[in-house]
Amino acid sequence: EVQLVESGGGLVQAGGSLRLSCAHSEFTFDDYVIGWFRQAPGKEREGVSCLTSNGYTYYVDSVKGRFTISSDNAHNTVYLQMNSLKPADTAVYYCAVMPMESSAEIATLASLLDYEYDYYGQGTQVTVVS
Repeated sequence: EVQLVESGGGLVQAGGSLRLSCAHSEFTFDDYVIGWFRQAPGKEREGVSCLTSNGYTYYVDSVKGRFTISSDNAHNTVYLQMNSLKPADTAVYYCAVMPMESSAEIATLASLLDYEYDYYGQGTQVTVVS
């Protein structure tokens, strides 16, 4: 069973930085997309960034240039470095994984659509105050 545990959230002033971590169980599949999502109060869950198992990254426009997704495969951990934080970034942040049947599927199926992802963690709260 896939397990995902997020950490690193907290309270930060606007302009500050946080690094979120997503520790995951060993995957039984070789090809996948791992993503970060967020949900603010009263809003729908939004895809923020994703990283494919073959090294491609994607970002929603609102975080481009400020957030960076990366992975430490030796420690089964994915990170989301968040810089220049804004109050609009306040949300519960979740990591999620979308297994793929093959690497060939990644180019066509990788997305930031939350319903495409099969497994989610419990989330970590990020609060940015002005």
